[in-house]
Amino acid sequence: MSRYNHPHEYDWKVYLIHFLVIALMSTVIVWFLPREGNSQLYFEIGKPWPYNKLLAPFEFPIYKSDVQIKHERDSVMQTYQPYFEMQTSLSADQVRNFATTWNRDIHGLSHTGRIVRDFMVRSLQEVYQNGVVSNADLAMLNSDSIESIRIYHGVTSLQRRKVIQLMTQRDAYLYIRQGYEHLIDSLGLTQVMLPDINLEQYIIPNIIYDEKKSDDAREALEDAIATSSGMVYAGTSIIDRGDVVTEETYQKIISYQQALRSRNKAGKEDDMVMLGQILYVVIVLVCFAIYFNLFRNDYLISLRSMTLVVIITLAFPLITSFIVRNHYLSVYIIPYAMLPIIVRIFMDSRTAYISHTVSILLSAVALQYRFEFISTQLMAGLIAIYSLRELSERSQMIRSAIVVTISSMLFYLSLELMQGHTLLGHESMQSIEFSFFNHLLISGVFLLFAYPLLFILERMFGFTSNVTLVELSNINNSLLRNLSEVAPGTFQHSMQVSNLASEVARKIGANSQLVRTGALYHDIGKSYNPPFFTENQSGYNPHSQLDYEDSAKVIIRHVTEGLQMADKAKLPKVIRDFICTHHGRGLVKYFYISYRNKFPDKPVDEAAFTYPGPNPQTLEQAILMMADAVEASSRSLNEYNEGNISELVERIIDGQVNEGFFKECPITFRDIMTAKEVLKEKLMSIYHTRISYPTLNK
Repeated sequence: MSRYNHPHEYDWKVYLIHFLVIALMSTVIVWFLPREGNSQLYFEIGKPWPYNKLLAPFEFPIYKSDVQIKHERDSVMQTYQPYFEMQTSLSADQVRNFATTWNRDIHGLSHTGRIVRDFMVRSLQEVYQNGVVSNADLAMLNSDSIESIRIYHGVTSLQRRKVIQLMTQRDAYLYIRQGYEHLIDSLGLTQVMLPDINLEQYIIPNIIYDEKKSDDAREALEDAIATSSGMVYAGTSIIDRGDVVTEETYQKIISYQQALRSRNKAGKEDDMVMLGQILYVVIVLVCFAIYFNLFRNDYLISLRSMTLVVIITLAFPLITSFIVRNHYLSVYIIPYAMLPIIVRIFMDSRTAYISHTVSILLSAVALQYRFEFISTQLMAGLIAIYSLRELSERSQMIRSAIVVTISSMLFYLSLELMQGHTLLGHESMQSIEFSFFNHLLISGVFLLFAYPLLFILERMFGFTSNVTLVELSNINNSLLRNLSEVAPGTFQHSMQVSNLASEVARKIGANSQLVRTGALYHDIGKSYNPPFFTENQSGYNPHSQLDYEDSAKVIIRHVTEGLQMADKAKLPKVIRDFICTHHGRGLVKYFYISYRNKFPDKPVDEAAFTYPGPNPQTLEQAILMMADAVEASSRSLNEYNEGNISELVERIIDGQVNEGFFKECPITFRDIMTAKEVLKEKLMSIYHTRISYPTLNK
């Protein structure tokens, strides 16, 4: 017997499934990995270059910075003059219509009336000659801070006109109205004629914005701005490791990345980058699969376990790639330590760390395989696993998040100090950028979301966390409370078995909380007919009225009744399995042997005396079977001493081994020996000899 199964031969279908899973994971990861520039580099002006020497693999221009280009564009745009077309025919029609309306509607046109008419016509002509624009066009000019425009008619450019000289319809109307009032005052007349002819309807925009000509003029000015300020030739050193990044080298590096992205888009480098990414991802995933084949084959054959591992291992590389491709916040705000916490709670520490390592290595593809990133996250995963070995209360998650965050900060600080950075602002040394620690702090806050995520994953994949087990262990639970009321002897037996089994599990490295909870529920079926079980009897034995087959049927029924109660209460499957496996495929020996003794010559149907099983499938179920049988049998001892208890434990557990109850579970002979020693020690402490107290002489 061994802790884990190590099959040496696999069906070809298993290999095919493994191949398809690796191919699917590789395709998804590589599809989302960034290939523009191949990675996200972290560097700042005034700080040392943290990577190896960077040589220009090809010739590329040194592009100007966005700030520099914007400054030059702003300077050039001060000379920009948008184009407007003057529509002279439109203004001439409006002046002519005004004169016609005046002559028709103002009867008895006198000499004074002709003077006023001529003045109004001249004023309209003057306004139109100066130019009338719409309110929207004038607002556009003012918002762009444009000082002058070009006005043309036909194919001839007429003139430049300052924006301040332009009039809107309202400005033109007020200008003409003011001149009209001044003229009326000088002639000594009453103001009755101007309002009667609706002057505003003859004032319309006569210079119209030409969008196409204006855009062409703007583009011509922008095209004249040089986007580069020099060239970097192939083989030239851009920057070496440890060199301080100056503004000049910073712009060279940015220009190199831009040129590299352009070449990738043109298809010159993209294929080779993708090939490298495919090889990298496939090698990492194959190593991951080898781990499961060698050490945790039990997870490989579990669909829910492998589904969870695949999904959660894929999630973090995909999130990392998404942030890098879209240039969002730093990837250090991602709570990578959430992965080992989840896998540790539902599986084991070794699988948790291997899964975390694989996820970090895959995430690092998008980050130039940064030493700081990989080392910091691997350390954080180790701390997370160590600080949260068993989750039994909410406060543990908060403590774990705090420990992981502080440890990550201290570890990153150590890396910065090793690179020659300083906490103080020395002139000869670069000071540490403490804003980076804010990212780790945010990641620690996000790590707290692992707790509600655990609840969701429990429901999705059918896992059971320690928090759920602790909640089920509450004796105020309806099933346990009912058991304590109707079958107090069985309840006390379950409590004793729970303590014994959890101590054995703790000694041999099994899940003590799981076996403790399973032990509390393993006999809940006895609450259906409590008097038929000796621990609940008080002098009267109802089996005296039944034959041996019927008595065995009643005893066996506590397993099936317990499963029905567990299903009705929606207990997790991992707890229901304890109910059906704590007797395995064993016999109800008392009634079976009694039947054989009474009817030695009569054939016996062993199926009528056999529990439905199955035999224990897990280490925890095997522990419960041993603790249950030993605790129940210990009550029949006439004398409790070391010899009797030791003989009882050895006889019962050896009998279970010989009957093959543990052939289907991953328990070792060393585990069985340890379990025997623990059970002997605990039973001796339970049934220790008490001294008799003396009586007081009268």
